[in-house]
Amino acid sequence: MTTPHDDDPLVLVFDPPLVTVLRARETERGQPLTEAEVLAARDGAICMAVAYSVALKMDQARGYHDIDAEHVWTEWQKARLN
Repeated sequence: MTTPHDDDPLVLVFDPPLVTVLRARETERGQPLTEAEVLAARDGAICMAVAYSVALKMDQARGYHDIDAEHVWTEWQKARLN
């Protein structure tokens, strides 16, 4: 087993991506999610800790960067407009 190095810290990666979870919930609801609903979705989502370099490779393979969980509300407001 390898251990993370200071230059490759562990980060959270959501599966499915958090942006996908939020889009599905908003579509199901039929109107914009509230901040409380976005936070609840994030808090209940499945995630794993991986090395930052692995997360970057996952983003590249997926073709987009997922929402940052620490800034979920702000980033969701931007993502939902695209």
